[in-house]
Amino acid sequence: MGTKREPTARQMRLAVELRRLREAAGLSSREAAALLGVNSVQISQIESGTSGVSEQRLRRMAANYACVEAEFIDGLAAIATDRTQGWWEEYRGQLPTPFMDLPELEHHADFRWDVEFLHVPGLLQTKDYARSLFSYVNPEFPQSDVERWVDHRMKRRVIIERPDPVPYEAVIHEGALRIRVGDRSTARAQLTRVLELSEADHVTVRAIPFDLDDFGGAGSAMVYAGGPVPKLDTVVRDGPSGPVFIDAEAQLNRYRTLFRRVEAVSLDPDRSRDFIHRLAKEL
Repeated sequence: MGTKREPTARQMRLAVELRRLREAAGLSSREAAALLGVNSVQISQIESGTSGVSEQRLRRMAANYACVEAEFIDGLAAIATDRTQGWWEEYRGQLPTPFMDLPELEHHADFRWDVEFLHVPGLLQTKDYARSLFSYVNPEFPQSDVERWVDHRMKRRVIIERPDPVPYEAVIHEGALRIRVGDRSTARAQLTRVLELSEADHVTVRAIPFDLDDFGGAGSAMVYAGGPVPKLDTVVRDGPSGPVFIDAEAQLNRYRTLFRRVEAVSLDPDRSRDFIHRLAKEL
């Protein structure tokens, strides 16, 4: 018998939100099960992400928990019923699980924000830039493994290149734009790529120069993926073992505020393009 696959981050998000609703209603698992006409084991399985839930049952649960936020419930129902098996599935078993969860999150996002201080955001990277980055960080990897990581990153760009692209905003510090990942030609091509993408209607690129006064936001790097309602947004940050997904409402509010603060001090899109163009000419 095959090993049961662990829940994806998206499935776990549904499980966590249903548990939060139950706890906010002041109900135990046993009480919630009685209202739903099931046993408490089924509630535990749903809330651990090890068992799916139908839309009908999910809406009954929301009603039992006195949740009246229609758009929020619709968003949960979409998570429960959309079982898209996307391009990322071909990498399952070849790359760590969080790197399957990230493109799935991006695929379903309503919008995407990036803040970067050390590297050009992944969605804007060229293949040569990504290859240089992965090769340096993982010198022990055989070239075939490096190419697998590079291909995975390049395919993630589909969300801003497809016919119905996700609205995307990136705030990039001058440090990330100047650090020469790869050789001079790789760096120049990377800045050119950022400039090309910044011309798209759905892409906004802002730059933060080194000489900005009173800027203490270098610790606020993030990937922010918008859900159908703000409560279903997700922040992704780098951790020791890969991406870390953050979905607690208080933390989401904190990162929204951080993004707006960083956005407010950055150059506007036109000045940012001029700034990046100057950097490219210096190479």
